[in-house]
Amino acid sequence: MSLSGGYFFLIIAVLAGVAMAFQGALNSALSKIIGLWEATFLVHASATIVLVFIIFLLKMGKGDFALYHKAPWYLYLGGIIGVLITYGVVTSIPKLGAASATTAIIVGQVLTALIIDQLGLFGLKEISFTWMKFLGLILLSVGARLLLN
Repeated sequence: MSLSGGYFFLIIAVLAGVAMAFQGALNSALSKIIGLWEATFLVHASATIVLVFIIFLLKMGKGDFALYHKAPWYLYLGGIIGVLITYGVVTSIPKLGAASATTAIIVGQVLTALIIDQLGLFGLKEISFTWMKFLGLILLSVGARLLLN
């Protein structure tokens, strides 16, 4: 794997994980001050402002909004799911701590991702569920449990 290939995207994924841990902690702290739903709203509003800047002012978007009607309806559920994710993160981190909550979130993500890969959902390439992946999920779950102590 070269840096321009798989390793590059692995580094991007790790950095996304770092950002998610910071985001969860920041959102939880904000919710303690202004309220859970208010923090969720401001998080998504600020993200919208950043995206308006990136897409319309910097013209970095390469897509075409005019094609929105060609996407199946369920592909638009991401925004709703984003609100649920933010709620779950903001609610769980103060009770479990950032490490335990993030690890539990990752276990849920990996389990769901394995199912999505196995079934090739949403037009993704089918990737078989193997015993090694099952073992990895078990070890990840054991690690999550150990963090709860």
